[in-house]
Amino acid sequence: MENLVLERGSPDRQAVGLKAFARIAEAWSLTQREAAALADMSESTWKRAKRPGFAGDLTRDQMLRLSGLIGLYKSLELYFNEPISRQWVRLPNQGPEFDGARPVDAMIAGGLPKILRVRTYADALRGGV
Repeated sequence: MENLVLERGSPDRQAVGLKAFARIAEAWSLTQREAAALADMSESTWKRAKRPGFAGDLTRDQMLRLSGLIGLYKSLELYFNEPISRQWVRLPNQGPEFDGARPVDAMIAGGLPKILRVRTYADALRGGV
């Protein structure tokens, strides 16, 4: 049986993911530190990665993080109007995944598993799960 799971994203997929996440980080008004931490990169790597022509390779974990964050962004844009859709990740949240913390802080602390749970939570809000 053919293995359909890619260990590393193709350069095109990586470029698209990085470009999309850079736009999301800007829309969410994330700091360099927050964006880098969500992508599981150092700040200096994030500064290079968000520019066109980044030659580095992203790990499978990093690609999954970008995918989860892009999906979260889409869910928030579908469920909320601006400015809440853009501010939601930075607002304290009493939901079961957050215990009063900001979603961005919870995702940074919890890594990929938390990013995916927050995405699922946002999908459930809009009735997608």
